Amino acid sequence: MIFMPFITKKLHSPKYQMALTFLMDELGLTRSEGQRLIARGRLSQNGTVMCDQFGYIEGDCEFICFEPSTQGFKPMFVTNDFAVYDKPSGLSVHPHSRLSPYTLNDEIKHQFGDDANATHRIDQETSGLVLVSRNKKSEAVLKRLFSQRAITKRYLALVKGHLSESLDIHEPLFRNDHPNLLISMVVKVHPEGKKAHTIIKPLRYFPEHDMTLVEASPLTGRTHQIRVHLFHVNHPIIGDPVYGPEEEEIVRFIKKELSAQERLKKSGSTRLLLHAQSLEFEYENEVYRIESEKDFVKECFEAMNVDH
Repeated sequence: MIFMPFITKKLHSPKYQMALTFLMDELGLTRSEGQRLIARGRLSQNGTVMCDQFGYIEGDCEFICFEPSTQGFKPMFVTNDFAVYDKPSGLSVHPHSRLSPYTLNDEIKHQFGDDANATHRIDQETSGLVLVSRNKKSEAVLKRLFSQRAITKRYLALVKGHLSESLDIHEPLFRNDHPNLLISMVVKVHPEGKKAHTIIKPLRYFPEHDMTLVEASPLTGRTHQIRVHLFHVNHPIIGDPVYGPEEEEIVRFIKKELSAQERLKKSGSTRLLLHAQSLEFEYENEVYRIESEKDFVKECFEAMNVDH
């Protein structure tokens, strides 16, 4: 059974009153939370969605709310203001829709409450460190640090081919907001795109498989930045389902029609071999250097189904 964190609650307003006031009293929401959830269409009556935060309600109604579940996945590092999770590949940080099953957001809310939030995103396919704020104050501080590029992020990736020297990649990235999921998902190097800067350092070459373990440092925060830049320099990340395969295979991946065995055969791995390895930042006059505890190379070989 797949647990869906979004559930529909049956509520009853005994009198004619503002819907916002009713939700605040009934569910203990703040005014801003209630306004936001009404605006998102979470409240309905007699099958009609109420989007007017100043609307009134009386009698039976339905409210769609998020109730987090837990699978016992604990953060690797915790302070009073923030925590860090070492996320596995395949686990989304946030639900994509109300039909999304378990995500890291479930654990965040379950363990730290409604005010806790992931302060940045990494792709579902990417494994590694996710920094989580435990309250609204730390959320504002940490998100500001990310926007100011004051948090140093370092990734590990296993790429095709022999990379013998460091690369300093300055290539603008363009993402097309298009209703076609395939078109909007794929990012490309394009002169009309936004500035993007990535430094790539080779760490180890595996001649028997013609692949290189690299360290990637994104100095900007564009969507799929590391993946696109490595693909652009002809060293695509092994297991990348979007940058490298033929369009037909990309569509099958997006539609979840590609089996693990097919993906292994076509891309060389059952997952994207990209890992958020470390975070370094200063918070309230203390410097934090947090490293993933995962053996990324071992996980790569397991995903490639080859001996290490």
